[in-house]
Amino acid sequence: MDGIGFVGLGTMGGTLFPGPVYGTYGGLMAEQRYEPPGFTTRLGLKDVGLALSAAHRRDMALPTGSLVRDALLEAVAAGWSERDWATLAEVARRRAGR
Repeated sequence: MDGIGFVGLGTMGGTLFPGPVYGTYGGLMAEQRYEPPGFTTRLGLKDVGLALSAAHRRDMALPTGSLVRDALLEAVAAGWSERDWATLAEVARRRAGR
């Protein structure tokens, strides 16, 4: 097992969900490789904030937006603002006690 569960990273990135999100970011997360950043945690936090603000102005819900924002804030507080935003995996690991 590669830490993803019973479905391996190769299966996730190659067949179930092909594309850069799973193929690229899944690999970065599995390898705990966050530098050099393709997109920084700081910029991810800014963009999620913009999306939440736009949704609020239009009385729309972004159900997972605040969860992502909180995880990115946690990553910034840990000193990871200039690492790739794949550091969300590290936040999840910390929350899981790993």
